[in-house]
Amino acid sequence: MEIAYLVTPLFAWLCAGCIKFAVNTLRARRLAFDLIGYGGMPSNHSAIVASMVALIALREGIAEPAFGVAVTLAFIVLLDANSLRRQVGLHAQAINEVRSVGQPLRERMGHSRLEILAGLIVGAVTAWLVDLTELWLNDSMGTLS
Repeated sequence: MEIAYLVTPLFAWLCAGCIKFAVNTLRARRLAFDLIGYGGMPSNHSAIVASMVALIALREGIAEPAFGVAVTLAFIVLLDANSLRRQVGLHAQAINEVRSVGQPLRERMGHSRLEILAGLIVGAVTAWLVDLTELWLNDSMGTLS
């Protein structure tokens, strides 16, 4: 197995997380460590699944079964990010309104379509950069695999 299939989603998650932290820090005008978590721009989940879809498309092609599996799993994750987790956030908001004791539940859980799109872009670009870097390294130093 090529290591790129393991490190690409990790890099996508790391890139999306760093971008999300920077966006939250700029919006809050302070280091926003307390805003790390679910929700926000870009979607980490979208970046992770998009990186695998893109890497498989680049390396195997879109006619391969692995591409179909990756697209199917990505679709499930994207639906979850957009709808299910948003509903969980709305439920948390309703519970917080009637609850008077304890810490309030986190209400921001899901993603907007723009946050999901940004995650898709981060994931695809990450996969492209990993593939390009590995091609460059193979040309420079011989085969790495």
